[in-house]
Amino acid sequence: MVSGPSSRDMNGRKLPTAVKIVIAGGFGVGKTTMVGTVSETQPLRTEEILTDESIGVDDISGVERKDTTTVAMDFGRITMRDEYVLYLFGTPGQERFWFMWDEVTLGALGAVVLADTRRLADCFPSVDYFERRGTPFIVAVNCFEGARRYDLEEIEMALNLGPKVPVMLCDARSLESCKKVLIKMVLHAMKSRGLSPENAAPQSSGV
Repeated sequence: MVSGPSSRDMNGRKLPTAVKIVIAGGFGVGKTTMVGTVSETQPLRTEEILTDESIGVDDISGVERKDTTTVAMDFGRITMRDEYVLYLFGTPGQERFWFMWDEVTLGALGAVVLADTRRLADCFPSVDYFERRGTPFIVAVNCFEGARRYDLEEIEMALNLGPKVPVMLCDARSLESCKKVLIKMVLHAMKSRGLSPENAAPQSSGV
């Protein structure tokens, strides 16, 4: 979540407030790509090569060209207007790694659930997880090349989302697109927690 009141360095300058954000979603949806796209530092990745041992365990239909998988988490960081530092934690997508989600999401302000319209059902577990925990989240539809395009209203209905859960399109390879997603998530999470979005999060032009 958001840290306490910002402290100051030895020169009296105000230090940025730390904010933890979780990037979740199904296998191969683009979580590692999004974290790597926005991170201003070298992102931490815990990827392993997919081998024959994963046959029958990991469903790669629709993402046949994917040859690696996250086995622990992805981690990155981005500073917003020198006032906020967003620490991004990407969760592993496969079911056999779900036991790690509680640790990865502990203390998060909110979450971004990435979705792929080719495998929309893969994001159901993430949606259910954050709904049960009462964690504010938004759904960002990663627009893969060649994937069929749907109206946001159709996606909302397919996921059975409540009216207060924002849904938006994105491109996990685009820095500007990912920034918009993160800003939308922060503002939504602040509002959901009764905080002041106007004072607590920067505008998109200043990221």
